[in-house]
Amino acid sequence: MSVGKVIGANERKDGYLQGNGYIVSWCYGHLVGLAEPDSYGSEFKSWGKFPIIPEKWNYAVNKDTRKQFDILKNLMNHIIIDCVICATDAGREGN
Repeated sequence: MSVGKVIGANERKDGYLQGNGYIVSWCYGHLVGLAEPDSYGSEFKSWGKFPIIPEKWNYAVNKDTRKQFDILKNLMNHIIIDCVICATDAGREGN
């Protein structure tokens, strides 16, 4: 919110701020996490076949943050967006 104030994005929308030619949005919690084991195949549904060490990890959107994830996805894919600036904290959790 303070980034929006500084650059003049003061008009509140659903999940973002807009103004002065900018759109500012935010994340909260974990928008995306590792998918459940059965996403790698039905043999992992019973949690009996471990370890799971896939060549490529599967990810899933957290059900509690789905709305904000969709807002961000739509904003980033909108035709008027030509640049995305990630202004998160420096730690891995922020990125």
